[in-house]
Parts: sequence; C-alpha cells; structure tokens
Amino acid sequence: MSKGKLEKFAALETFKNVFQYPFSVISEVAFDMKGKWREQYFHNDNPIVLELGCGKGEYTVGLAREYPNINFIGVDIKGARIYTGAKQALEEGLDNVAFLRTSIEIIDRFFGKDEVQEIWLTFSDPQMKNVHKRLTSTFFMDRYKRFMVDGGIVHLKTDSNFLFTYTTYMIKVNKLPILYRTENLYSNDLDEAAKANVKIDEKTREILGIHTYYENQWIERGLNIKYMKFNLPHKTSLVEPNIEIKLDDYRSYKRPKRSGLDKSK
Repeated sequence: MSKGKLEKFAALETFKNVFQYPFSVISEVAFDMKGKWREQYFHNDNPIVLELGCGKGEYTVGLAREYPNINFIGVDIKGARIYTGAKQALEEGLDNVAFLRTSIEIIDRFFGKDEVQEIWLTFSDPQMKNVHKRLTSTFFMDRYKRFMVDGGIVHLKTDSNFLFTYTTYMIKVNKLPILYRTENLYSNDLDEAAKANVKIDEKTREILGIHTYYENQWIERGLNIKYMKFNLPHKTSLVEPNIEIKLDDYRSYKRPKRSGLDKSK
C-alpha cells in the first residue's frame, strides 16, 4: 500500500464524519447507530439520502451544499476515495454529511426500518457478469426495501447502456412507478419524459449537473450520460427480468471490456 493511502487511512480514523465498518468489523461488532442516525449523529429529524458507491463523494458533498435541511450519507468500501469527500465536508463545515465505509452487500445492517427516503446510484459498476452484484438488481432492491420508506425514490445516473437497459427492464417487469427517464441527460432530448409530457425542474437539472470524477471522464470520451428515477414500493414482490442485453464495449475508463461474451442477462 502506498504511503499516500496509508496517510489517508490514518486520517480517516480521526474524521468525526466517517464510520468504518467493513464486513470483518460488522461481523464481530453490531452497528449500534442502526435506526438512530438522526438522533445520534445528525441531531435533527430531516430526511436521509444515501449515495451508494459514492467514490470521492462529489455527489454526496454537492447535494449537501444544495440541501442543508437534508442529511446525506455516502457509502463506499474504498477508504482512500471516501477521504476526499469527507475532508472537504469537514473543511466546509457541512454537518449534514456523513460517510460509511463498508460493503454495499450488507447495507441493510446499518439502517433501520423507514430510516432512508432516497438512494442515489452514481456511475455504479454495471457488473455485466453477475446480476446479484448490480446495485439495481432485485437482490439489492429487496435490501433497500428493508430500510427505505414505502415508495422511496431510487436515482440511477450512469454511462453504461447495459446497466441502464437492465434497470429499465427490471422496472418494467416489476411495474415500478418511473418518475423520469432520459438516455442523454445533457441534450435537449427528454426521451421518455418528453413523450409523457414530464417536465424536469431547474433545481433538479442543477443537481443532475453535478459531475463526478468518473463522469467527467465519460463525457470527455463522448459517452451519453443516462438518468432515471423511480419509486420502490414495499408491497411489490420483485422478480428478475429474463432477457439478454448487449454488453458494453468497455469495462472502465480507457480499458477494453473483460468479457468475451456479447450479451448477458
């Protein structure tokens, strides 16, 4: 491990807005703030919004600036990435921000029933080989329902046509209410939203204009940025869509795709 990473990990131990509970820790020590984030950390009754796979925390911090009356929690397993957003939030005195370093597979161990109002998924790994690792899969949706309010909102912002297409089918098969959808966020074409006469307000457009580190790379590469948001009702019994989807022709920035397949479910 590089000296820079070691220094960041050491600094994280002193950051009051960072909670580090990887699986090795949570398996031994229960997270005693589950269901009590407002009471024990934020000290208010404001809504809680999660950014899962927050990376450097650009969205978490950006949203917190725009909405001081909403609590934001960025979640990622990479401590060296979280360091950037956590440090910035402390320097700016943003007391409506926290970061949780853990695996998203066990996210339901950290939040109680009806504790979270919204989830943001920003440029998640499309996980083209394994449906159970996709953050918009029914595997994860069933976990989100354990701690989200009934009908809570899930936002997906992605460069991946595979993940966007998969999520579209997942929503359609399960008849989840879709609130907005566009295949090219930064064009004048509103896609399905325009066809349904759905307007996007300026405040929302400003929020969607917050660029992450990876998003700037995708834009530089000429890829369309896709976005959708939908409700997640509690009563819905979710099933996986049974359809093959063409794989993305890349895996991550400036790397070729790793799979030799052309399609996946």
